[in-house]
Amino acid sequence: MKMPRGLRRLLHLVLYCPLSKGLQWRLPAIKIKYLLLLWFVLLLGFWLIYMQYSSYSELCRGHVCTMIICDHYRRGIISGSVCKSLCEQKTLSLHRCLSTSPTHQVYSAVWKEKAILLKCGIEENMSGEVDPDSPLQINNLYDKPTRGTSMDEFRAMLHAFLKDSVGEQPSLGILVTRVISLADVNSDGKLSLAEAKSVWALLQINEFVLMVALQDKEHAPRLLGFCGDLYVTEHVAHSALFRLEVPSWLQPVFPEALGITLNQWLAPAWPRRARITIGLLEFVEEVFHGVYGSFFICDASPRRVGYNGKYDFKMADLQSVASEATVKGFLRGRTCEVNADCTYGHDCTATCDRLARQCNVEVVQPNLAKVCALLQDFLLFGAPSDLREDLEKQLRTCVTLSGLASQMEVHHSLVLNNLKTLLWKKISDTKYS
Repeated sequence: MKMPRGLRRLLHLVLYCPLSKGLQWRLPAIKIKYLLLLWFVLLLGFWLIYMQYSSYSELCRGHVCTMIICDHYRRGIISGSVCKSLCEQKTLSLHRCLSTSPTHQVYSAVWKEKAILLKCGIEENMSGEVDPDSPLQINNLYDKPTRGTSMDEFRAMLHAFLKDSVGEQPSLGILVTRVISLADVNSDGKLSLAEAKSVWALLQINEFVLMVALQDKEHAPRLLGFCGDLYVTEHVAHSALFRLEVPSWLQPVFPEALGITLNQWLAPAWPRRARITIGLLEFVEEVFHGVYGSFFICDASPRRVGYNGKYDFKMADLQSVASEATVKGFLRGRTCEVNADCTYGHDCTATCDRLARQCNVEVVQPNLAKVCALLQDFLLFGAPSDLREDLEKQLRTCVTLSGLASQMEVHHSLVLNNLKTLLWKKISDTKYS
């Protein structure tokens, strides 16, 4: 079937007119279908650029976040150790946007000549443009405590809240004192209303509670300061275990085998990976039956764990970690049809009692088993030949561990210590130790 003459003339005008007369004469043999293909590729490229820009402008609202925070600070509603640097001295500057949600802003930044991460929440109705000349409403996060609340009443509020967050622990009083000390920005031994409102707002963020509870743990990210519900943490040089992460929209056309090969090629040398692994195993040890109870890693994916420039393991963030009390509180009394209905976060799954149609509260797969599944991809390739067979065997044993209380104590500790000892023996007398 021939193309109508009128349509051919129109396509000729659209495709050839942008080209100079000289170029048109030089390309007499170019078929219209090839030029159509060229224009299609150009349009696709422009569309991808537009989508990237639209996604960025939707996700990255750091200016809105800082505008709201600084407005509340100037009105005396909130306080914090970074407020002056952010809102008055302008010495805390936002750099690269790392946000994955418009309501949870994450930016790399510089403060006191150090690389940091700045995190801030924005309510859904605040995610658009904000008129700087219009008065901003007070965030509902700052409605407690109210004026007239005594220090004893506020301490009781904190105790009750933290009890719900981490469970009834003998050391809960120490955690309450730690929170009050953190909130006392000017170190005068008293809390102003703005200081109390700020720390109460921060406690509604799971990651903040965990950073306070785990602040003396070597492998948890350190809290460096806050202003209202905006908080600053240390920057982790490598925020993911693997350096290459294929975007979701590209995954259907990007071969999985190619991604694995590239990540193995880009990965650190095996002794450095062993050092990172030892740190990761130590973190699993730290969050199991710690001072403030046990914590579950509810998304043990490579993008959640990282390491610094010295190849020491660091959790990139604690958003995927939850206290045992929180997970069990979520599961208790929850109706279900299948086990998948009994899942907290990404992979903290319990079994479903199909007769009672309710979730059991014991998580099936413990932290150590999840971490070992991750290490099979990270640690086995490039392992020394005299170690590989033993290492593979121990990781297989580790992956099959159960979360049942009967196995959780001695068996888990034995598997974890065996793995650490095996790796440490191999690198202890080298420059990587």
